[in-house]
Amino acid sequence: MVEQLTLNQRVEGSSPSWRIEDRDSRLKNFLKSALELAKKASLKAGETALRYFHGGTNVSIKSDGTPVTQADKESEEIIVETLRKEMPDCGFLGEEFGEQGPKEKRWIIDPIDGTKNFIRGIPVWAVMIGLEEEGEITAGVVYNPATKQLWTAAKGSGAYCNDKRISVSAVDSLAEAQLLHGGLNALRKSSYWDSFVRLVESTKRQRGPGDYLGYMLVAQGQGEIYLEKDLKPWDIAANQIIVKEADGEFTDMDGTSTIYAGSALATNGRLHKSVLEILRGHS
Repeated sequence: MVEQLTLNQRVEGSSPSWRIEDRDSRLKNFLKSALELAKKASLKAGETALRYFHGGTNVSIKSDGTPVTQADKESEEIIVETLRKEMPDCGFLGEEFGEQGPKEKRWIIDPIDGTKNFIRGIPVWAVMIGLEEEGEITAGVVYNPATKQLWTAAKGSGAYCNDKRISVSAVDSLAEAQLLHGGLNALRKSSYWDSFVRLVESTKRQRGPGDYLGYMLVAQGQGEIYLEKDLKPWDIAANQIIVKEADGEFTDMDGTSTIYAGSALATNGRLHKSVLEILRGHS
C-alpha cells in the first residue's frame, strides 16, 4: 500500500534541516509510488480498451451530446479499482462515474481521451490519470495503448515518454512557432475567436492534432503553443503536470493556473506571455 503523506505534513511548523530533508524525501517517495501505481492502472485499463479498439464496441450518447463506449466505462472501473486497492483514502473524479470520496486528495480520470477518434478507428486516444492534492496536480500519466507511448510526470521529478526525459523547445519567437489547437468550432463560438485568428497570423505554422496529443507535442518540443476550449478537468489534469515538468507553462486562456476554467493554454514557457497578450486583445 502506498504510504500516505498529506500536504499539511509538508509545511507544518518550522523544523531542523534534517527533518525538512526527511519530509521532502518522503514526499518524493510518495509521488514516485503514486506515479508507479497510476502507470499500473493505465496499462491495465489500456489493455482492455485496446481489445475494444480492435474488436469494436457499442456506442451511446450521453446527456451532454458526447459519445461513450463500453470501453470507456470498463476502463474507468479498472482504474478506480486498481487505485483504490493501494490508496483507499483517495477520492476520484472520473468522466464516466463522476465524484467519489474526498476531494482533498483525489485521482482525476479520463478513461479514454479522444473517444471520437477511438470510435472511428483512429489511433490517437489515451488513458489519462492525474493526482490532485488540495487543488494541485502533482502526478500524471498519459498512455496511448495503440502506439505504446507512455508519458509520465511527478512534481519536481521531470517529464518522460517511455522513460526518456522530455522537454519543451527553445523557440522564443512567435514568428518561428508552431501553433497547435483543438476543435475550431469551440473556439469559433467563444469570445477568443478574433484573438485566435490574430495568433494564427502571428505564427509560422498551424496544425490541429487535438486532445492529449497537442499537449504532449508541446511537452516534447515538437510544437510551441497548444490551446483548446470546452474542456472538463479530466481532459487536462494529467496533461498539465507533464507540460509543467517538461519546463513548459500551462494555464487557462486567461492566464490562470487552473484545470477548472474550461480552457487551456500550454506553451514552451518562452512564448506564454506573448500568446496571452494576443488572446487578451492587447496585440
